[in-house]
Amino acid sequence: MIVKVRAGSPEEEIQKLLEIIERWPVKVHRSDGIEHVLLGLVGDTNSVDPTMILSHDIVEDVVRIAEPYKQANRRFHEQDTVIRIGDAEIGGTDFVTIAGPCAVESREQIMTIAKAVKAAGADMLRGGAYKPRTSPYSFQGLGDEGLDLLMEAKAETALPIVTEIMSVNDVDRFAKDVDLIQVGARNMQNFTLLKELGHIRKPILLKRGQSATIEDLLMSAEYIMDGGNTEVVLCERGLRTFENYSRNTLDLGAVPIIKKLSHLPVIVDPSHGSGKRFMVDPLALAAVAAGAHGIIVEVHNDPELALSDGQQSLYPEQFAVLVEKVKAVQDALRKYR
Repeated sequence: MIVKVRAGSPEEEIQKLLEIIERWPVKVHRSDGIEHVLLGLVGDTNSVDPTMILSHDIVEDVVRIAEPYKQANRRFHEQDTVIRIGDAEIGGTDFVTIAGPCAVESREQIMTIAKAVKAAGADMLRGGAYKPRTSPYSFQGLGDEGLDLLMEAKAETALPIVTEIMSVNDVDRFAKDVDLIQVGARNMQNFTLLKELGHIRKPILLKRGQSATIEDLLMSAEYIMDGGNTEVVLCERGLRTFENYSRNTLDLGAVPIIKKLSHLPVIVDPSHGSGKRFMVDPLALAAVAAGAHGIIVEVHNDPELALSDGQQSLYPEQFAVLVEKVKAVQDALRKYR
């Protein structure tokens, strides 16, 4: 349920209204917009009497939300959520580029790639320290050592780091050391992990599961936001379909749908969305045109010898060209804004 309070209403009147609403078994989440102050009521809203709320002069309207996701809903938060990480803003007018290897393999490897993507114009450095793999015999990442190396690369390049969390046991360290904590597709519905991430104050990059609907993704975001952490970035990274030529089928249509339904930023992963190097470039540019707030791309200095996902990783020089193409598409789109 959404309570729309007239803009410019006295704060003391809003507080009186809140005291009345909080007598019901609901949580109240406040959003101060340009045109309204929105009060989002979450919980047993069937017990709430809308007529009692509407009797207050400062209340313009009371709207019941049919969708199960409340806080992620654009009707609760009319303006786009903008999340600042380092010098970059995700969700605003900027287009953010996150780049780096699928997995951190060695100090030389991550330092070489970090410097290359920094020089090409990347806003953040990605790299897997802990790797969830389909096969137990595949490279599982360097673990804590990999995260230490990412921190070294950050100190060297000043790039914020993005890496995937797999266990609730690592939440404290990630909250301290990682700038944007990634929840991978396999953990999108790991609700225990999502609840723990809701209790920290670090931005979360939530990837869409391989068979998840858009509503499933938004409901997972709701788990994080319900704990108090509202800084969630959504990521479209491809779905498992009957098509087996590419690794996944990238659902670019999800971008405008999510932007219509939710105020949360949305980025695209053309690397996992295709699984093939030659497809990354056109899908990344299509993501810009579709209205995504950014992309996350895998880059490796020696893809043929990569321990993870070399076939979908760009060479550093290819990434540098892609960054220039992204800027060109952005410039073209600005003419119609």
